[in-house]
Amino acid sequence: MIEMETMNVDVNQQIGTPGSLDQLFIITKYELLNYFRSRRFLILLIIGLIIDFILTGIIGYYRPQSFLSSNLSFYGGWVGQSITFIIILSAIFFGGDSISGEFQNKTGFFIASRPIRRSSIYIGKWIASFVASLLIMFIFLAITIANGIYYFGYSIPYQLGDAILFSILYLAAVLGFAFFFSSLFKSSAYSILITIILFLFAFTLMQDLISSLVGIEPWFIITYTAGIITNIFTVPFPAHIVHSTTQIGPKRTIFTTTYNATISEGLIIMAGYFIISTILGLFIFEKREFN
Repeated sequence: MIEMETMNVDVNQQIGTPGSLDQLFIITKYELLNYFRSRRFLILLIIGLIIDFILTGIIGYYRPQSFLSSNLSFYGGWVGQSITFIIILSAIFFGGDSISGEFQNKTGFFIASRPIRRSSIYIGKWIASFVASLLIMFIFLAITIANGIYYFGYSIPYQLGDAILFSILYLAAVLGFAFFFSSLFKSSAYSILITIILFLFAFTLMQDLISSLVGIEPWFIITYTAGIITNIFTVPFPAHIVHSTTQIGPKRTIFTTTYNATISEGLIIMAGYFIISTILGLFIFEKREFN
């Protein structure tokens, strides 16, 4: 609390003309410094390293063929199964209370009392969260690539580059959505809790229920688009709609339908989530009063 107030006082002393790029730069700078000094950045970094080290140990000791049969299966198994989890944790750690914390801790008064545009505050905080999340993600990927080079040399499939680009856009979309919910609440606990429930449980459950039981493509759920990050490592790319049957007993058959977002569809939905949620979150933040 005291550290945040000190940071905001320093910001006030350095920001000049309202609406200038200097405001955006300074807010981003101090927000990044706040992240790097906080425990949340260290905790998330440790979580990413633990995942990397566990996978390194398991693959090195057990030599599973599902990973080591080819460089494509290796990067697909490592990156495809883990990177979305890192992204969601980044949104929770850096975006869950980024805006709501300004209301709860009253630190927003230090900035709002000055001639500073709300948009500079919102965008500066978003950029800082995005940069901090990218650092965590790139450190995770660096260790992944180091392991891949050990097993397969410098034969890195182009699908890894595609997956990284998809992951960056997915990170932007997830952060935009987290900032939107952070703007809705004045309590950090509520905004963080809802972000955790939605991304770790609710969205995945809704996606499975809608596709398997109702038979509707869940294109409107943000986690559905993350499938292209995993599926890009599958050759050929999975079909958009997959029908399957399961025989239960001699006279009963269950028909199920599975949906896989196409690459173009996934990218468009990610971009849509990023643009719409960011605009809505900024609009809410602009209208709310620090009282």
